[in-house]
This record gives sequence, structure tokens and C-alpha cells, in this order.
Amino acid sequence: MNRSNQTPSGSYSFHVEIKVSASSKGAALVQLRQVLSNSDFVDYKIISTSVSEASAAPAKSAPAPKKNAKDSTQPDLLEGRIRQFIESNKLIRLNINKGRGVKMSIPCRVINFDSSEQLLTVYHVDEKQVYSVGLNEIDDFVD
Repeated sequence: MNRSNQTPSGSYSFHVEIKVSASSKGAALVQLRQVLSNSDFVDYKIISTSVSEASAAPAKSAPAPKKNAKDSTQPDLLEGRIRQFIESNKLIRLNINKGRGVKMSIPCRVINFDSSEQLLTVYHVDEKQVYSVGLNEIDDFVD
């Protein structure tokens, strides 16, 4: 093992490729995130996704869940609304403000909500791509 990838805290970083069998790319990403979230890894980042024998498509990186994450400060009404979108698999439009004047409006279905990290995982129906969006980046949910 090369010590150049050792961090000051004594942890190590590895780059791995994992193949997941699922009915869709979004379902495979959700399955992978669930496995990584339930592990004892200090941190993880999903750098890219690709379909077998296809070129890699960039994906949003997702920070690992933290063991001592803060409790949710968002109102229960918002979380209830998000959970309702997930259960009904409803097509919605997210208006997102990425900062520095970058605004996006994406038609999507909500796949998952991580209340401890305040992250929403959505499937962009036009691009057929999965994104992780922080709740602080969302301006509006339009159903």
C-alpha cells in the first residue's frame, strides 16, 4: 500500500469501481448509496456513473453521512411534502439556485431524502440522470 494516500487522521483513500445490478441507473445509484450509508466508512464520494459499455457520465458527488450529524432544522411540513413526492413517484419541477447566478429548473422525480444531511436525490427525467441536491439550494417545488 502506498502511504501517499494516507490522510493525517490515519485513514486511507481508495478509488474503486463497483458494478450494481438493478432495473435502472437511478435504482442502482440508490442501492449503492444505501450500502455506503450503512457502512462504517469515514467518508465516500460518488464521482461518476456509467452504464456498462458506455461512456462515463458525470454525476453530482455526494458527501458521506456524518456520524454526529445535526438534527434537521427544516420544518416537518417540508419533509412530509418530500416524503409524499417519493411515495407517489410524482413528476415535479425543482427550481434550484446553485449560487453565483446559476439557476436551474429541472423536471424530476424524487428518489430519496436524507434528512440528516439535508440532501435530496432526484432523477432528471429529460437527461435520464440522477442528481443530489442540497435543500439549501432549492428555491421551489412545483407539482
